[in-house]
Amino acid sequence: MTDKVPLALLPGLLCDAALWQPQVAALSDIADCRVADLTTQDTIEAMAESVLAAMPERFALAGLSMGGYVALEVVARAPERVTRLALLDTRAQADAPEESKRRRGLIELAEKGQFKGVTPRLLPLFIHEERLGDPALTGTVTRMAQHVGKEAFIRQQRAIMGRRDQTAALVKIHVPTLVLCGREDALTPLADHKAMAAGIAGARLAVIEDCGHLATLERPEAVNGELRRWLTAED
Repeated sequence: MTDKVPLALLPGLLCDAALWQPQVAALSDIADCRVADLTTQDTIEAMAESVLAAMPERFALAGLSMGGYVALEVVARAPERVTRLALLDTRAQADAPEESKRRRGLIELAEKGQFKGVTPRLLPLFIHEERLGDPALTGTVTRMAQHVGKEAFIRQQRAIMGRRDQTAALVKIHVPTLVLCGREDALTPLADHKAMAAGIAGARLAVIEDCGHLATLERPEAVNGELRRWLTAED
C-alpha cells in the first residue's frame, strides 16, 4: 500500500521520457510517476485512451506541449478519473490554418527522407536563446528527437493537426489545475496560458523566468517546485 499520488506525465512532440526525468527524480517521494509513450498512436484521442488504459482509476495528470493536448482530451473523456491537472507549455485551441500548413510541410519533408529531428536551426523554438550553448540540454533535446524518429514524428504531427479545440471545454474542468509556461516560450506563448488559466475555475498560472518551451528540462528546479506545490495543495 502506498500513499504516493499516481501521476501520469505526458511528453510533447519529438519527446520521450527524458523530458520528465528531472521531475521523476525530484517528485518520487510523493508521486508514483509514469511517463506515457505517445509514439505509436496516430490521433490525440488514441493517445488519451492509452493513458487511461495505463493508469489506475484515479490519478493526477500533467502534460507538456502535445502532452497538454492529450491531457485535455483525457479530462474531456474521463473527468471523474483525473484528480489534478497540470498544463505546461501548451494551449487549448486547435491549430490555425497557417500552423497546419507548416506541419504538412514538415511531414512532406520527413516522408522524403529528410527527417533531421531537432536541428540547431530549430533549437531556438524549443529552448531559451541563452541556453543554446548548454551541451547537456541541447544534447538531450536532439537525442529525444532521434529516439522518437521519423515515423512517430509523422504520426504525432498528424494527430496534432487533427485535434479538437478544447477552449470551450475548459469551463468543465473542476480539479486543482496548474497552468505553467516559460516566459519566453516561442511555440505556445504566455498569452495562451493566461487564456487557459482564465478559462479554468481556480486555476493557478505559474510563469518560469528565463525559460523557453521545454520548461521541465530548462528550469527543472523551478518546475519541480511548482509541481510539488500543485500535488500537495488541498483540493
